[in-house]
Amino acid sequence: MYLGIAFVHWLVILSALISLTGSIAYIRDTIKGTTKPNRVSYFVWALAPILGAAAAVAAGADLWATIRVFVSGLIPLVVLLVSVFNPQSYWKITRFDLLCGVAALVALGFWLLADSPIIAILFFAIADGFALIPTLIKAWRFPETETGYAYIAGLIAVLLVIPSIPVWNIENSAFQIYLLIANILLIGCVYRKKLFR
Repeated sequence: MYLGIAFVHWLVILSALISLTGSIAYIRDTIKGTTKPNRVSYFVWALAPILGAAAAVAAGADLWATIRVFVSGLIPLVVLLVSVFNPQSYWKITRFDLLCGVAALVALGFWLLADSPIIAILFFAIADGFALIPTLIKAWRFPETETGYAYIAGLIAVLLVIPSIPVWNIENSAFQIYLLIANILLIGCVYRKKLFR
């Protein structure tokens, strides 16, 4: 059953605020140099949602639905900028990272050119998934270079948005399902040593 409009708006706001707390923790740790974001991941994670929000607004999409997308791009942009200006938060980019970044940009190109909203959303998720791979590998090998709370907050934020989905179709739910899986994987990578000690 679909929830009331006002309640849906509050869920989106609460989701954004919780996501913001995780992002602030990640930014704080990046400033301190204890968290070392993979810049390829964060570049694509910033670019894709900001482009998506701009395209959604241009297409007349619901502003409330678009806010969450825009915020999900703005925060990685801040993380990326902080990591560039703080030498202590540097993480070496490998050829594999760059290959994932190129694959993500190619998928973004298909997303921008797609004539079908469903195909566009799927390419958007594919692009984001390619961007996720370098951070997943880094989090698996060096979990101490990540702020796990950011991914826990991200998971909670997605769980709050899911009940606000009016119709369960690809357009409304595909990216939220992807975010759910991505945050679970990241949490598993960051906390695996503690969980299996």
